[in-house]
Amino acid sequence: MTSAQKKSQHTPMMQQYLRIKAEHRDRLLFYRMGDFYELFFDDARRAAKLLDITLTARGKSAGEPIPMAGIPYHAADNYLARLVKAGVSVAICEQIGDPATSKGPVERQVVRIITPGTLTEESLLEERQENLLCCLHPIDGRWGIARVEVSSGRFVCSEVEDETRLQAEIARLDPAEILHAEDRPPPLEARFLERAHAQPAWHFDLESCRRSLGEQYRTHDLKGFGIADHPAMIAAAGCLLQYVQETLRAQAPHLQPIRIERLDDHLLIDSASRRNLELTESLSGDPQAAHTLYAIINRCAGAMGARELKRWLQQPLRDRAAIDARHEALDELLQQHLAESLADLLGGIADIERINGRIALGSARPRDLTALRDSLRRLPQLRELLAESRSERLRGWREDIAPLPQVLDLLERAVIDEPPLLIRDGGVIAPGYDAELDELRALSQNADQFLLDLEAREQERSGIPGLKVAYNRVHGYYIEVSKTHSDRVPEDYTRRQTLKAVERYITPELKRFEDQVLSARERSLAREKQLYEELLRQLGESGPELQRSATALARLDALNSLALTAEACRWNRPQMSDEPRLEIRGGRHPVIEQVQSEPFIANDTRFDARTRMLMITGPNMGGKSTYMRQTALIVILACIGSFVPAESAEIGPIDQVFTRIGASDDLASGRSTFMVEMTEAANI
Repeated sequence: MTSAQKKSQHTPMMQQYLRIKAEHRDRLLFYRMGDFYELFFDDARRAAKLLDITLTARGKSAGEPIPMAGIPYHAADNYLARLVKAGVSVAICEQIGDPATSKGPVERQVVRIITPGTLTEESLLEERQENLLCCLHPIDGRWGIARVEVSSGRFVCSEVEDETRLQAEIARLDPAEILHAEDRPPPLEARFLERAHAQPAWHFDLESCRRSLGEQYRTHDLKGFGIADHPAMIAAAGCLLQYVQETLRAQAPHLQPIRIERLDDHLLIDSASRRNLELTESLSGDPQAAHTLYAIINRCAGAMGARELKRWLQQPLRDRAAIDARHEALDELLQQHLAESLADLLGGIADIERINGRIALGSARPRDLTALRDSLRRLPQLRELLAESRSERLRGWREDIAPLPQVLDLLERAVIDEPPLLIRDGGVIAPGYDAELDELRALSQNADQFLLDLEAREQERSGIPGLKVAYNRVHGYYIEVSKTHSDRVPEDYTRRQTLKAVERYITPELKRFEDQVLSARERSLAREKQLYEELLRQLGESGPELQRSATALARLDALNSLALTAEACRWNRPQMSDEPRLEIRGGRHPVIEQVQSEPFIANDTRFDARTRMLMITGPNMGGKSTYMRQTALIVILACIGSFVPAESAEIGPIDQVFTRIGASDDLASGRSTFMVEMTEAANI
């Protein structure tokens, strides 16, 4: 039996479903039917198992019942969050046609594809965790790495020369989703294999990628981004852009200009060293664990700062001038006792970065806008607090934090103080913002008073004392007169219904009112939606300024977190040096010191041109591993611009950090403990 014959056995609606599903074979299809998203066939079986929902049946296919499962559309976010967490992608298919005018099934189309790496919805994102989509592609022995955080629009490219550096970079980025050419799979660690998705080889065609990137940024070439001579980056970035546009079903206008990241500007920390040092995750792999370096230093007031601080920790600096600039700014925050005041102000600032992204995509919700409004109100006070800053870094951030009074004024005029969750419910646009909307609202809200006034006028005009104006769903509005007075009704009354004891009439005035009121609610919602879309468009024009402010606020919050930590934990400013030396006096392990009840015994460390290696011996559980980790963590803290847990520290040029502390079998890759140890030692 041909495919066409099989389809002909189905209803027109099911034929429509199968046609759309054929374009999304590897994704669950949420097919909108009324107030539910329905799933059929294998999608229904899979969703029922993943979401613990009831599996039922609808109609028959080849004589067998069609499996079906469904979820209420208003509760979709809860179910989508569970699917995304399980690594499942979902195509959202909505009704776009008008049921009243449709012949056959209402027209439907996929309006959004939700994948683990392309999330923008607040309900699906971890607020303090970056959610990265990454694309990898090799050309001439070099791996191009393109990554984007779709929710904020950050777009970054880099390049590595070997697979070891590639694995270290993927471990650092920890992307939610990884794209690669189906004929060029990257050498990924076992934990990343489930996140990898092969793309057709032609998606990496260099000419096509150059053209799509040029169209996105409206440029003739890519020289301005610094990637024109890096074909591996171009291929990775082009494929990434195409995937983002496909999943968002939009041109992604919020994507920031591509930024080149030169990995040699940062400390190289390989995957094993990151794991052993427990920078952002415990050895058990738990990112929420309290016994990590990130958990100790993260005192950020907001989500933007927390994500920025994690980026700093995952990518320590090598440039001494940049490190010194952060130390100088941190020193000023402590000397001027600004940290607590800054934390109070920053705590009331929302996630402007992600809100700005949703505004650009047209998906911002009403409470996003009120959160943005409340945040903008705080910016002048924040700028005032930094007005006397001597630090060049603090002054620069202050200049980037734009109060945007015109945006604040627009939001204050346009949106009520406490709007509902969704625009579809109406009641978002403030009274007085739009005269037409106010008139439509008045029609529906003041209907009762109009009817009372009309009833009084008609009683007086007709002289009929028992006349009343009423409404029912079948006949709409009417004037009711007892039959004993039916001979006294005015000439402009038109009989609508005759009952046993009364006659019901309609007048031209009442008919006009009926038409207005019955459509006023519908027209009011349509007008409000139109105004809301226009409001988002107007706000989108300030997108670059909002993004610049968000970046400065995130960096300020991250630095302030380091100031709060230094003050609370009695950390001191390290001295960065151009001499080859590492001298730490009274050094302490930053994590163990905070989590153990007994006082930590401080240790000294000294390396210089003559002493380049130390051999440490001692009994089991004697502190050898702690001492080595402590030294590495102090160096990393200094290089992110933090103060350090030591009486003093002088740190010369550092380019890489390695640790080889403990090992276990890597069963997934077929490597024994001995082989793991030898491979890691050889890497050092």
